[in-house]
Amino acid sequence: MKEFNVKDFGAVADGTLQTEKIQSAIDACFIEGGGKVIIPEGEFLTGGIRLRSNITLYLKSGAILKGSRNPEDYFGYINDKIEPLSESEITDAPYVHVSGVKGETEYVENREEYRYKRTPGSRWNNAIIRTINAENVAIIGEEGSVIDGDNCYDEIGEEQYRGPHGMTMFKTKNIKLSGYTIKNCGNWAHNLLFCENITVSKITALAGHDGFDAAVSRNITIADSEFYTGDDCIAGFGNANIYISGCILNSACSAMRFGGTNVLVENCRMYSPCRYSFRGRLTKEEKESGAMVASAGRYNMLSAFTYYGDYTLPIKEQPGNIIIRNCEMENAGKMLHYHYGREGWQRNRPMTDITFENVVAKGIALPMIVCGDKNVPFTLKLKNVNVDIGNGEQTPDTFMYAEDFEKIELENFTLKNFKGDAVILKKSGGTVEAINSDIGKAQLTTDASEKIDVRSI
Repeated sequence: MKEFNVKDFGAVADGTLQTEKIQSAIDACFIEGGGKVIIPEGEFLTGGIRLRSNITLYLKSGAILKGSRNPEDYFGYINDKIEPLSESEITDAPYVHVSGVKGETEYVENREEYRYKRTPGSRWNNAIIRTINAENVAIIGEEGSVIDGDNCYDEIGEEQYRGPHGMTMFKTKNIKLSGYTIKNCGNWAHNLLFCENITVSKITALAGHDGFDAAVSRNITIADSEFYTGDDCIAGFGNANIYISGCILNSACSAMRFGGTNVLVENCRMYSPCRYSFRGRLTKEEKESGAMVASAGRYNMLSAFTYYGDYTLPIKEQPGNIIIRNCEMENAGKMLHYHYGREGWQRNRPMTDITFENVVAKGIALPMIVCGDKNVPFTLKLKNVNVDIGNGEQTPDTFMYAEDFEKIELENFTLKNFKGDAVILKKSGGTVEAINSDIGKAQLTTDASEKIDVRSI
């Protein structure tokens, strides 16, 4: 494999912007048919660089690829002469917030609102490292290598402060990511859209926003990695064939906010308090200065698993066959948050089923929410699940609020330190079946009042 050291193209670790020199090394490697582009030891300041097909970006031990704090330094793709983008691949469409205020019909009819996400050349898709219509790419880091977004602030970005992602990969296949630490990204650490065949191993994501976010992507493996994030650890929707194993998920939102088809999560630890606070609590001054944590931060995990599926992108396959097994959960607000159709993030296609198997959960503070779609039967299975509510300041009056489901199955389910009257508060739905389960003195189910507001629990 041919090697191209960025220093040979004039790149220096002197605190000045090195984008063009790093890009020159990548372009030379691409023209030669591919190979390895080396970032040596030292801190190299850069704006947005475009990684191309058949190239490995290799960070040596002590290498720091540091993102510029100027959001205007991430538009190099507009004048790309090697692989120019067409006019249809570039947009100035702004970020549109998915609030859930609009009805479903309006979401479907106004898909043009989401050009910011569906078009590769957009401000929202800007990143330190990006690929577009590429294949056979890798980002490999030796121990001690870092990609640092420096919390780039963009006053016209998402939520009027989020800057570029750590990396955006758009319509890219055969991706390998391994070994590096990525931190303090202006937006998500990893943003993958319409990608396939992705292997992630032994990476660490620190602070910033989502650690890994993939949408409408296929065949993803994430193994032996650690996520300590100021937003969701692993997120995305419309995905298929996902395997997540041996990961630490320490989130100030959801360990997973995810939707997909054929999803297996195993041997993971999901817990809080979190190392970094939720970034939504930052003050305007803290956002502008690039602060790592909020002075009035929130460090609790809202949910171990939140379903995700909005209209910003199409969901091509029926979500379901989601299995979470052999996992530990500690101090999560909820084990599951499935509130279909009631929230902006859960208005596209609903899921058919999710299973928790061989799961130990401690310190659960809020009821599990199981609210499906009236037209798509939904099944929840809890098999060999041990839940200890704990003795925290906040404990749930009911373990689960259920509405519009087909079946809830409890098998070898144990619930400890639960002080409520009923395990499941059922407003509407199908059957509940418990086999070899220990719920103490509580009832299995009771009917909910029509006046119950799920947000209050």
